[in-house]
Amino acid sequence: MFAARAMTTRIAACQFRANENKLRNFEICQGLVRKAVREGAEVVFLPEGFDYIAASGEEAVAMAEPLDGPSLNRFRSLAKESNVWLSLGGFHEQGPENDRQRLYNSHVLLDSGGSIVSVYRKTHLFQCEIDGQVSLRESKWCIPGREIRRPSQSPAGNIGLMICYDLRFPEISTILAKDGAEILTYPSAFTVPTGQAHWELLLRARAVETQCYVVASAQVGAHNTKRTSYGHTMIVDPWGRILAQCGEEESHVVVADVDLSSLQKVRASMPVQQHRRHDLYTDVQRTPAVS
Repeated sequence: MFAARAMTTRIAACQFRANENKLRNFEICQGLVRKAVREGAEVVFLPEGFDYIAASGEEAVAMAEPLDGPSLNRFRSLAKESNVWLSLGGFHEQGPENDRQRLYNSHVLLDSGGSIVSVYRKTHLFQCEIDGQVSLRESKWCIPGREIRRPSQSPAGNIGLMICYDLRFPEISTILAKDGAEILTYPSAFTVPTGQAHWELLLRARAVETQCYVVASAQVGAHNTKRTSYGHTMIVDPWGRILAQCGEEESHVVVADVDLSSLQKVRASMPVQQHRRHDLYTDVQRTPAVS
């Protein structure tokens, strides 16, 4: 598809505060995407819950849509009209007919024609109980995904799809890097306490250990009386350097250039994948998709 792809491509990561109003959220995302395109981005990354963040799991399930529903169709039209690839992390996808009491948390990758390139359904479901600060159990209303999707070729490089809590499990990023990923994505809605403690640390660690670019678009601020997100959207290079980041600003875009020649130099100068001691420990392997 990209036989003569450029070695350097501009990407953008977006940050905003979603609520339960789908049309309002789309209009904000539309403005962010258009701004990113004006700044030269060819691939734009949106955060988890870009379509909406509801006040409860029950409300989230009731509002969920299929992949061919009106919400995703609006974003498909936006990608085509803007001639830009979109990473839509954390779409509330309606569950199957035999399980309409739950939904999938799905990362959808669109090409610049608005076609769906890949769909990754979140495999690691968030659960955290911090007295007086956080009480979330995603498995109550979300169906765990059953497959690690292979990286997808894009104008910026091979993109590995993940979502938020997957960040804490290096096995999946290791598998994606072995499969040829050059960019790892973690669209997120991190809680404030866990974000303050671990967000930057984990993102930079995943970049360094896989020698990939890491893009983490984030939700920010108070979505409702029950939920607040940390923000701090970030783009990290394969050496662990932060190329661009937001603070706690709402409706913000940051851009950075993905330089695949620089990535290749990092991997050549320290070929960590070749230095793994499989005589001492088991190699991390993907398992076949579960039907």
